[in-house]
Amino acid sequence: MSNTPITKEEIMAAFPKVAEIIATALPCELDKVKPETSLIDDLGAESVDFLDVVFRLERTFKTKIPRGKIIEEACGDLPVSEFDQGGVVTPAGLERLKAFLSEVPPGRFPSPLKVADIPRLFTTETFCKMVIRQQRAAAAPPPSA
Repeated sequence: MSNTPITKEEIMAAFPKVAEIIATALPCELDKVKPETSLIDDLGAESVDFLDVVFRLERTFKTKIPRGKIIEEACGDLPVSEFDQGGVVTPAGLERLKAFLSEVPPGRFPSPLKVADIPRLFTTETFCKMVIRQQRAAAAPPPSA
């Protein structure tokens, strides 16, 4: 995976289609879907809605988004045992998550944060970034042996 930062221009290029997909999947008014909108807290999404959103994103952007991809990428090179303990995100894990989900205001990260509550942090921009990362990964040449 590329470590090249995702630009605001890339996010805004993906945003209209991602917002339309979220508004259709939830269903809600398109004008309620902003980059900073929390799918759960602001739009009332449930876990099954995330599956629908991801399926629609995959179909629209012709990319594959594996389940758990956001948390896997948020962990980065931090071992899972150091990311969370007993279902609670560790301080090191929380720092990684805040850096990875840089679009989420710091005040929205509760402490302690349960792993099961991480999806509450996901915004429309989180899904834009997920699509961009997956498109980059699909376009990248395979690593040489």
